[in-house]
Amino acid sequence: MCVLASALAAAPPPTVPGESLYYGVEWRFVYAGNASVTLRRSPDHTESIAVHVQSAGLVSRLFTLDDNYNSQLTGDTFCAHSIELDATEGRRRHRETATFQYDRGKVAWSDQDLVKNAVRSGEADLPGTCVSDVVGGLYVLRAMQLQPGQTVQLPTSNGHKTANVRIEVQDREDVTTKLGTFHTIRCEAGIFNGVLYKRNAHMSVWLTDDARHLPVQFRVRMPFVIGTITLQLEKEQHVD
Repeated sequence: MCVLASALAAAPPPTVPGESLYYGVEWRFVYAGNASVTLRRSPDHTESIAVHVQSAGLVSRLFTLDDNYNSQLTGDTFCAHSIELDATEGRRRHRETATFQYDRGKVAWSDQDLVKNAVRSGEADLPGTCVSDVVGGLYVLRAMQLQPGQTVQLPTSNGHKTANVRIEVQDREDVTTKLGTFHTIRCEAGIFNGVLYKRNAHMSVWLTDDARHLPVQFRVRMPFVIGTITLQLEKEQHVD
């Protein structure tokens, strides 16, 4: 069964403002760093999502990663309004921004290379009046009634490109983390292989099989030369 999911049609995600989720990152069975995702609500009832990913240990000596991603969304629909990424990735440092202008049907983007002091900018078409950013789409997915065998098409943008991302709801599985064992539903999100990102990879997410659909594990499988990256939930925190 295929469902065309729109953030406009989705119920508000089963979260509360102030939710922070903290993950340990593993690469090739080695501790590689940490990641966090925080959802906040502003006085004007818009939502903001802040993501921080940082390498650590041996991996950090090989390839330094320090990414800060922020998106602003409409509180009741989770439609993306703006994206900002400040990233250090190896020798590269860059800042990306995107503004969603639904009245014009466009997303305006800018990519600044902070090492070379060079800027690229442009516009891309928006297919409709509401799309999710890559992280906000996770919260829209969490709001849905998921059953194995479903296929969801979610309008999603990375700031440069927008596509109907295919999400396959695959199976129920138990996942064990430092927080215990969770009954989950495994989904595969088709954001790679030229859909939104060119990299050859497959991404899966495990959501708890309950009303919250808490994301307890992510896994990105890439070709053997790079390997597999796994994120597992290590701490959950709520701040008023």
